[in-house]
Amino acid sequence: MTQPASLRDKVCLITGPTQGIGRAATLAIAKLSPKLVLVVRDPVRGAELADEIRAAGNPNVELLIGDLSKQADVRRIASEFLARHDRLHLLVNNAGAIFMQRQLSSDGLEMTFALNHLGYFLLTNLLRDVLVKSAPARIVNVASRAHVRGTIAFDDLQAERSFGGWSAYSQSKLANILFTRELSRRLQGTGVTCNCLHPGVVSTGFGKNDSGWMRWAVKIAAPFLRTPEQGAATTVFLAQSPAVEGVTGKYFSDCKEIEPSKEARDAEVAQRLWEVSEQLTGLGKDS
Repeated sequence: MTQPASLRDKVCLITGPTQGIGRAATLAIAKLSPKLVLVVRDPVRGAELADEIRAAGNPNVELLIGDLSKQADVRRIASEFLARHDRLHLLVNNAGAIFMQRQLSSDGLEMTFALNHLGYFLLTNLLRDVLVKSAPARIVNVASRAHVRGTIAFDDLQAERSFGGWSAYSQSKLANILFTRELSRRLQGTGVTCNCLHPGVVSTGFGKNDSGWMRWAVKIAAPFLRTPEQGAATTVFLAQSPAVEGVTGKYFSDCKEIEPSKEARDAEVAQRLWEVSEQLTGLGKDS
């Protein structure tokens, strides 16, 4: 069976590509012969991945280095990309983490929300014009079924009064879906689609940034989890399949559209989250 050629020579930007699902998705997408731009935090791991991709037959790979929890880095990464490229056909927002202890980003924001949601939100909006210019183009946001346990705590978004690692993570994944739906609404008629997905429960490096029980839980559960390649399948599907051409604002699992939670479908919550996210990233000042 031949590989589809829909991404040949297209410009694709992928965040969080060096581990787990992101790595597996990146290697699969690289086989479709796009021009790859990989956003990595660790330059050594990034260089190793780029070398692996080149050795496998795709020489068109470059790195952008930065921490997507830091808004200054996100802005610099977007600026560096736009200085080198005038087209972007695929944006995969994959970078994310869970933190079992409350931490603050360099911007003074709760780290889970800063990385998992605001990183997606700010980078995508900074690249929005070039995506529209490149249409047809696709945005793929990696979310999670964990969103069903989440709610957007507008009165305590930074978890200053009450913090739990799983509740913060679930909120951020719910935010990914709400962002996807609101962005797709705002992009109607542009030729740019935006969809999100649950990758399944995957054996990756996820959770290993914590030193407590979470690290041990991940290790114990690992033999029963999906492989990264299995987890990446829906990301790759949404990135290139003709079956989802023109489909937008949807949530997928196992390469099939499914319905997210009730709050994830709440248009008023999505719009309010967008407005708050603009304030937290300063995007309102840019427009």
